[in-house]
Amino acid sequence: MRETIGTILMVIGGVFYLLASIGLIRMPDVFNRIQASTKATTMGNFSILLGVGLYDPSLLGKALLMIIFISLKSPIGSSVLTRAAYFGGAYRDPNSKDYISGEPNQEEGGAA
Repeated sequence: MRETIGTILMVIGGVFYLLASIGLIRMPDVFNRIQASTKATTMGNFSILLGVGLYDPSLLGKALLMIIFISLKSPIGSSVLTRAAYFGGAYRDPNSKDYISGEPNQEEGGAA
């Protein structure tokens, strides 16, 4: 039973990775791509690590420790990448809103 649940969690993690890769292809700008990949990849890592921990209980402690480190690292890394892209002048989709200034994307002529 525990092997079945572990396998199901690993498959769910693989689906999250698939969704992240589709998001990287379909999203219009770097900010949306960072959001899609960070959220889906984090959930994919959590699912796969929990699945591995349940499949082989001797690895459960290490898997939980890696989940803790990923949950600390992922938001910080995505925030740093997003900030660097914003202040570096990365392309923004005309329909996206500038949440730092609160104004629509005036540079590209968008009306959000």
